[in-house]
Parts: sequence; structure tokens; C-alpha cells
Amino acid sequence: MTTRTRAAALLGLILVSLCAALGPAGPAAAHAVVVATTPQRDEVLGYAPREVLVTFSETIGVVPGRVQVLAPDGKRINIGEPEVRNRTMRIALRPSDRPLGTYLVSYRVISADSHPVAGSFTFAAGAPSATPPTPPTESENPAGALVPAAKYIGYLGLVLAVGPPLLVATMWPRRRSRRGATTMALLGLGLVAVSTVGTWIGQAAQVVGAPTGQLTPADLRAVADSDIGVVLLARLALVGLAAALVPAVVRGTAGRARGGALAVVGLAGMVTWPLAGHPVAAPLPPVSIALGTLHIAGVTVWLGGLIALTVFLLRDTHERVLGRILPAWSRLATLAVAWLIAAGLGQAAIELGRPSALLGSTYGQLLCAKAALLAGVLVVAAGQRRLISRQDAAGRPRRVARAAGVELAATAVVLALTAVLVQTPPGRTAGTSPGGVTREGVAQSLRTNLFTLQFDVYPAAAGTANSLHAYVYTPQAKELPVVEWTITAALPAAGIEPITVEVDALEPHHGSAEIHFPTAGEWTLRITARTSEIDRSTATTTVTIR
Repeated sequence: MTTRTRAAALLGLILVSLCAALGPAGPAAAHAVVVATTPQRDEVLGYAPREVLVTFSETIGVVPGRVQVLAPDGKRINIGEPEVRNRTMRIALRPSDRPLGTYLVSYRVISADSHPVAGSFTFAAGAPSATPPTPPTESENPAGALVPAAKYIGYLGLVLAVGPPLLVATMWPRRRSRRGATTMALLGLGLVAVSTVGTWIGQAAQVVGAPTGQLTPADLRAVADSDIGVVLLARLALVGLAAALVPAVVRGTAGRARGGALAVVGLAGMVTWPLAGHPVAAPLPPVSIALGTLHIAGVTVWLGGLIALTVFLLRDTHERVLGRILPAWSRLATLAVAWLIAAGLGQAAIELGRPSALLGSTYGQLLCAKAALLAGVLVVAAGQRRLISRQDAAGRPRRVARAAGVELAATAVVLALTAVLVQTPPGRTAGTSPGGVTREGVAQSLRTNLFTLQFDVYPAAAGTANSLHAYVYTPQAKELPVVEWTITAALPAAGIEPITVEVDALEPHHGSAEIHFPTAGEWTLRITARTSEIDRSTATTTVTIR
């Protein structure tokens, strides 16, 4: 098998393992969660508020034009763009033309770890509307598989761009050609660049909530104004610098200054990955970013070096030369694995947040799967090191190559799981949700051509006395006196004809009644209010009696 064929086979194996993790693509995971709202979700207020507050689990950025509050009549009443202070978004409101009923708050923001967060909640003034306003429809995952695919390609590119140059710089035989290693490193940098562009496009699609085919140049430029845009631009610049330095460094003609510059550029490039992920939003960002960088360094040095060793050196290299290379590689791989494990444990502790999240969250379960696979790989690697320590490996390159193939296959899956993990909300946010208000009974806000009617039925249960209170207002929420009330209740499904209910007028705009529902079901209520000699209107709705 030629070197080129072996390289193609190994890369194909890794790509197949990575692509398997793509699944079918699911909705993009949002990593900031709403922890509190004012008013609370489903709360019923006695007034129309002038502002809405939404507090998240981490700092967020507002997507221009994608935060809105709809009044009960469906009109947008938020004023300008929201203000964000710390983790709280403040939305200022203007008075609604029809203030009574259900309000809808919908939002689309960007979390600190660059993931879009979209959601909505409702509250009511007076009583909930029978037909509340609906949020604008948009795709759950407008970028499709683009973002996860770009991340996978980026990880593969990092492995190819880091491992081979490091192996060449530290233990490459003088008489062996370095062209293949140079090509592999440049290919890796190209994949990182492609990944970065793909991530940029996917980010734009997720920010504006539109499919990638509908993006405009303005949508793409908007990413540059965000934190993730700055990180991606820096990554592209570092890729360009690395591409200029790699050929001379790999050939051995660059000198120490360029070699040191490439090392600095490579380290800075690795830092851009945690800067665009979970570590930025972790409780201790500097620590998480450092651990994330160390974790990536361990993976790329180990896996990238293993690929270069397997493709270029294990075959057609003299046994005596291999006898010097393999022990040196074993020491380097051991150090890289130590980095990987230490940083991974630190990251896991921070991102899980609590022991119960290890098995009680998707993030923890994926982490367990990754750890189990990694443990298997380390068993194979330990056997390799024992073989090398006995000085037998140089004379048995095929056995070393087979073991390396097993390591590569398993670590390819580990790499895929890592890519999935960065798309999964961390365990520390699992189960976090804002508090809501629970209510007994039924309360609704109804509109007719003459007035707004609000009523409540308590406890909305069969076989007992239920109290009903009805209030009539003008569309501008001013009290409207009622001359005569007529209220009926019917259960057509059970053949129960309309029952007329006696109403007491407690206030000019307020009627009260006692209702006995003989059986549970979906009861039809008709509430008629006559407000003058000639003005009369009826509101009809269905209430659930348990």
C-alpha cells in the first residue's frame, strides 16, 4: 500500500466516524437558559406592565429586531431595542390600545458561548385571552447540519495541522522526505479555514433565523459585530500566518525564530476554539479557557502525531531508526494523553456543575460515553508502550501499525463525541427553567364588537358550587357599566341544554354568579352584557370542568 493510499484510508476512516455523529441533524442546542422573568411566565397581573425583564444563566447579546412583545390585540408594543445589563434583558413597553388579555414575549439572543437562544413566554393583564397572540414562525434549526459539520471538519483540520509539523520538528529522520507531512499540515489548515467560513455562515443563519440560502450580505456582515465574529476573524488570520510559516518550518529551513513564531501562532489558534464555546460562559472563564486549550492541544498532538507516524514512518523506515523514533514518540504521546486527561477532568467538573448531572443530563451521558471509549484507547496505547519499552516495536512495525489503526479508529469516534459535546448544553444548566405561576380554576379575556369581557370560574369542578365573576371594559380598559347580564352554561356532548344562571350585579361593570356543573366536560359559556337600551353583545367560550 502506498503512502498516499494509507493517508487516504486513514482520513476516510476518521471522516466516516465524524460524519456518523452528524446523525440526522437536530435543532441547534442553545446553551444560555432563562432563569427568571418579570412578569413571571403565565402570571396574571392586575395592570398592564411598562417593561419586561428576562434574566439568563449567562451573559447574552441581543439579535437586532428579534425581540418583541405582542399585546392582546397582536400588535407589537416594545420600544426600540432591549437593554442588556449583566445577564438581564430589559424590554421597554408602550401602552397597548387593548391592554387586557394575554401578552406574548418572544426573543432571539446570542449566548456567551456563541449559540443562538430563542424562546417565548406569556403573561396576562386582568385575565388570559381566549385566543392569545402567537409568536412569529421560524425554523428551529435554520442552519441545518452546517454548523456541526463545520465543527467536525475544523477538529479534523486541527489534528492534521498540529500533529505532523510537531513530529517533523522533533523526531523526523533526516533522509526521509518531508513533502507528505507538509501537504498534510497545509490540508489541515485548509480544513480549519473551510470550517471557520462554514461556522460563520451557520452562525448568521442561526442569528437571523433564516435558512442559509436566504441570507443577505448584511446578515453575514452582522456576525462580524458579535464576539464570535471577532474570534472567527482572528482564527482566519492565524490560519493565514500558519500557512505562510509551515512549509519552511517542516523543511527545516526556517530557523528558530520562525519555528517559535509558528508555535505561538498555533497556540493562539487553539485558544480560539474555547473562546467560541462553553468555556466563555463557564463560572470561571479563564480557567475553563486554559483547560479547553490544553485539552485541544493534547488531542491534536496525540492523534495528529499518530496519523503522521502511521502514514509516513512505520513502513519503509529502517529498524534502527524506528528504534530511536518510537520511544521518543511514546514519551510525547504519554505527555499529550496526560494533558488530555487532566484538562478533560477539569473541564468535566466545571461543565457538569454537580455530580447528578453526570447521568442526569445529555451532556453527562455523552461525557461518560467519551470517557469509556477513551479508556479503551488508553488500554491499547499502554500495550503499545510496553512493546516499545521492550525494544521489540522497531522490528515489528506491522503490529505497531495495527495497534495504531485501532487507536485512530477509536479516537476518531472520541473526536466525534467531543464535537457533539460542544453542541450540547452543559450539565450545569440542565433542568434550569424560569419559575411560573400556577392557577386553579379558569380565567379568560374575551373581546366582542362592543367591549372586552374578563371572567373567572373557581374551582372549575363538577359536583360543587363554582363562583363566576365577570367584568366588562371598553377596548381601552376603562370600566363599562352593564344594564343587564345573561349567562348560560351548556354541555352539548352530554346532551345538556343551556342552563340559565342568575347573576348579581356587585358593581356597575361587575357581575357575579354561582354555578353548579353536574358533570365534568367541555362546557360552553355564553355571557351576554347589555350596556344600553340598544347596545348588547355576547361572548362565547368553552371552559374545562374537571
